[in-house]
Amino acid sequence: MLTGYLFITPAVAGSVVFVLVPLVLVLWYSLHEWNVLADTFDFVGADNYRALAADPNLPSVLRATALFSFGLVVLNLTLALLLAVLLNQKLRGTTVFRVLFFSPVVVSLLAWTIVWGFLLQDNGGVNSLLHGPNWLRSGGTAMTAVIVVQVFKNVGLNMVLFLAALQGVPHELYEAARTDGASAWTVFRRITLPLISPTILLTSIITVVGSLQVFAQISVLTQGGPGTSTTVLVYYLYQQAFQFHAFGYGSTLSVLLFLIVLALTLLQWQMRKRWVFHES
Repeated sequence: MLTGYLFITPAVAGSVVFVLVPLVLVLWYSLHEWNVLADTFDFVGADNYRALAADPNLPSVLRATALFSFGLVVLNLTLALLLAVLLNQKLRGTTVFRVLFFSPVVVSLLAWTIVWGFLLQDNGGVNSLLHGPNWLRSGGTAMTAVIVVQVFKNVGLNMVLFLAALQGVPHELYEAARTDGASAWTVFRRITLPLISPTILLTSIITVVGSLQVFAQISVLTQGGPGTSTTVLVYYLYQQAFQFHAFGYGSTLSVLLFLIVLALTLLQWQMRKRWVFHES
């Protein structure tokens, strides 16, 4: 018994120190007005939450967050699944393409974002071919550009997860379906998708949570602009806490972010019974 507790102690201690304690502290800070410059820490109760409800910038911030998350999740999962299906075929050169698509995952996020920042400038590499707008300084294209940069960065991870799931599907099922005259689309819809649905659930949760935590890409590429068109919740939290030194209000935004992530994760977990194989 003691040996078992000793084995789990490091994991439990890490969860308490780095997860539970910070959550409690953020909740405590959200009930205070903390001015680092003036060295004051005053209890204000629910004032920060009232300010949150009345914040005129919050609707646009939440709208930008929802747009970024939706675009990223849909494009990432769709492209990752498509690439996995293609690379699962017995064709020459698939190993090389697997490496090419996965390599951005291991590249430094900051380096990746800086390079794309140069490529998407008005006179950057992309416009030398397309002669398009200033992608990062136009309200109609800035969010799209940020989403595409993030999709290309992480699509390889979901692709590998989907590829592993596809290779675990029994070939006997495919052979039986072809013998019965099922079309390729019917086989994919009736056999492949149900059997890889647990992996789809996993990648969906990971991608949704990751999309709500995006910061470096926004900070480097657009700084939340033009206007507030790309100011997502995490970047707005950073502005309030570390640029305007409103740490109490920034903590309140952190609580809001935590509740949104928790709600979406629980929603996906509850909905799994309707579409994930073996969960009904």
